[in-house]
Amino acid sequence: MIITSEQISLKHLLTAEALSDQEVMGLIKRAQAFKHGELPALEKQQYFVSNLFFENSTRTHKSFEVAEKKMGIDVIDFDAKTSSVSKGESLYDTVLTMSAIGAHACVIRHWEEDYYNELIESKTITTSIINGGDGSGNHPTQCLLDLLTIYEEFGHFDNLKIAICGDLTHSRVANSNMKMLKRLGATLYFCGPEEWYNKKYEAYGTFKPIDEVIGEVDVMMMLRVQHERHDDDSQFSKENYHTEFGLTETRAENMKPGAIIMHPAPVNRDVELADSLVECYQSRITQQMANGVFMRMAILEAILHGKA
Repeated sequence: MIITSEQISLKHLLTAEALSDQEVMGLIKRAQAFKHGELPALEKQQYFVSNLFFENSTRTHKSFEVAEKKMGIDVIDFDAKTSSVSKGESLYDTVLTMSAIGAHACVIRHWEEDYYNELIESKTITTSIINGGDGSGNHPTQCLLDLLTIYEEFGHFDNLKIAICGDLTHSRVANSNMKMLKRLGATLYFCGPEEWYNKKYEAYGTFKPIDEVIGEVDVMMMLRVQHERHDDDSQFSKENYHTEFGLTETRAENMKPGAIIMHPAPVNRDVELADSLVECYQSRITQQMANGVFMRMAILEAILHGKA
């Protein structure tokens, strides 16, 4: 099936699972097209987008910025520290302002899960919302770029074996990816400390020790230990975590020859992943970062196409 950009039109992007399979594959195809030099299919008009990041970010924030500049979009500068947020302005009022001054879309990262519900229910806010990460809830753009990276490698998702390993409870990446990968036909395994595993994940995969799956899986998807979301990390020292739950050099030697390593980054080197493996031949971490620009171009195109 040939999917063109004209068939992809989104009002918002809040969660990956809200997308249809056709929309997911359409975004993957568009991102691949951009990667090969194709230009966006947008109406010739001026577009304004604001990136509202209330949590720190390098990859998501800057890859959106690069994507916007590649597409000729005017970026409305925003820094929470120097904005009226410092005076007590709410997220709702910040987005209401951006909508009123003409922003076609707002890319938002916020510590509150499901922050977007109030925004999309508003009858006054007309700007489109692109979720750049909501607390430990969802990270749809990371999910989509991860799907792109896996699809580039294998050409399909059906029957792939994928291990999602590490800080599961606090990972919005894991939350988004497990739902989509299961839906697209992959077989999932979860690895890591039992304290960071939730029984609700049984709907998507099987919890197993990392050493039981390392030789079977096609993708080792490692997760960052999110120290900022833990009340007390003293139960795991850096060395103990790496030895018990991390992808060590010794474990990596047992991976299938065609298997790949993924990580949403930033990487805690020698914690969830050995330093020497971050840029090894099986690693696709740098490719994930590069793919982030092209997938976010595809998302912006679909959102702005919906505004035309």
